[in-house]
Amino acid sequence: MSLLSRLLGNDKQRAATQYAGRESATETAARKRREGHRARVIRDGDAAGQPFRGRRDWT
Repeated sequence: MSLLSRLLGNDKQRAATQYAGRESATETAARKRREGHRARVIRDGDAAGQPFRGRRDWT
């Protein structure tokens, strides 16, 4: 165990306790990217006169 890990503590333990249930930075970025893409598709489709098709569920 290095001096740095003794000073800062265990990252896995901190992640499991202090940050449990919170959205990670990666999840936040992915969600915002999806929301932005969806907004652009809807906006550009409206400008082109295309009807919004919604989500296709291939079952």
